[in-house]
Order: sequence, then structure tokens, then C-alpha cells
Amino acid sequence: MDIEVLGTLAVREQGVSVTPTAPKPRQVLALLALHADQVVPVSALIEELWAGAPPRSARTTLQTYVLQLRALIANALEQGVDGEGGTGRRTAKDVLVTLPGGYMLDSGGGTSDVREFDRLAGMGYRAMDAGDFPGAARLLREALALWSGPAFADVQGGIQLDMEARRLEETRLCALDQRIEADLRIGRHRELLAELTVLASRYRTHENLHGQFMLALHRSGRRGEALDVYQRLRQTLVRELGLEPSAVLRRLQRSILMAGPETPVTAEPQGERLARVG
Repeated sequence: MDIEVLGTLAVREQGVSVTPTAPKPRQVLALLALHADQVVPVSALIEELWAGAPPRSARTTLQTYVLQLRALIANALEQGVDGEGGTGRRTAKDVLVTLPGGYMLDSGGGTSDVREFDRLAGMGYRAMDAGDFPGAARLLREALALWSGPAFADVQGGIQLDMEARRLEETRLCALDQRIEADLRIGRHRELLAELTVLASRYRTHENLHGQFMLALHRSGRRGEALDVYQRLRQTLVRELGLEPSAVLRRLQRSILMAGPETPVTAEPQGERLARVG
């Protein structure tokens, strides 16, 4: 089974889509796919579908959605990747398994974009810790390339999926932050300017991204614009959150103010990081 949730939902068995079009079964599949090879409790599925106000028929209705998903899986197993019919190895109940307390989607050792993202990002973080900044930039770029849009972009999510989507977005932002940090370490400040312009506009209170934007501008000979970025961030933080920029960002601003045109300004040492606010 091949699973994609970092963008639009796509789940394929034997190369054939098993993704339903109806909203509720789609929610069920999305939650099962995210937690593939793990038991998803019936209570979590019911909370996802009915947000704390389930009908009396909730369990029966959930079982109906599971049956609909199994019908799609059975059809995929019959077609097979080459259209030659069933393999005789797995049935729909082997793929979408009923277990005590819940259901489990058995991926059969297939692919998952979330797992691959976690694997590549983890390798990228370890490369950063080891000082291998080119390797870290490459690995984190590969991890981020797995995203085609917001997680579950075409799924009408409930409580559970919305929470998971926010969690996944935080992991994406962390990887993005570290990839930009690695690129700055290897001198790619000019190449980053266009990307950071967009990111600073999109994440208007994210201090790390603004600090990285300031560094990239200053190292590109655009000191005045770097200081403008700080002032815009400060105004936004004070106006919207009643907060001043962090001490780390204030020190970066002072360093840029005091630096001559040829004086290098560096980021804070690892361990003292800028923070995301808001």
C-alpha cells in the first residue's frame, strides 16, 4: 500500500486507488492512513466524525464506512497492479483489520510520505548536528519536496485530523527552518532572498524566518532592508500580540546596526535559537 497525506489524500493498494470520494469515509481513511500499522481507537474515529456529539448509531455508521473502504480495497486487490486479477495473498480484511477497540490499516510494508519525511528530516537534523551543512541542506530539501500542499488538503477534517494537520505543519516548518539555516551556513544567502520574502510575508510573527531573512539581506549587501524587516516584525508583534522581539533577535538587529559594510554578521550559536511567536 502506498500512502500520501502531505497534500491531497491518496491511498493505493496494488497500484489502484482506494480513496473514497464521500466526505465521511474519506475522513476515516485519512486518519487510518496517517496511523498506518497502528490501531486507531473507535473512540478517536467517532470523535473525528461527529465532534463530541455522535448519534446513537455512531458505531453502526462507522462500521458501514469501514465496509465501504473494504469494498474499495477488495476491488483494488482483484485488479492488482498489472490487471491480472487477485494475488491470493491478502484480503480486504487483512488490509483494513478489525482489532479489539479499533481498526488498523495494514500497509503491508508499503510507502508512506509521512514516514519518509520523518526519516529524511531526522537524517538532516543529525547532519546539522555533525556540522555537515551541505548534506543537511540536501536531505531536508528532499524531505520538504514530499509536501505538495497542506496535509489532508482535500479532506474535510474534524477534531482529530485538524490537530494532526497542525502537528504536521509544525514539523514541516521545523524542517524548513533548519534547511534555510543550512543554506545560510554554506553561503547561499542570495539564493534564499526570494523564498524568504514570501515566507516572511506568510508567517508574519515567525522570528526564526525573519532573523534568517535579515541575515540573508545583510550578507547580500542590503543592510537597510534587513533593518526594515526587523522593524516590520516588531510592529506586528507589538500590535497583534503585545510582545517585543526576543533578546536573540534584538542582538541580531544591534549586530547589523553596528556592522560595517564588509563586517560579517553571524547567527546565534546553535542552542540559542530564535523562536516562533504566534
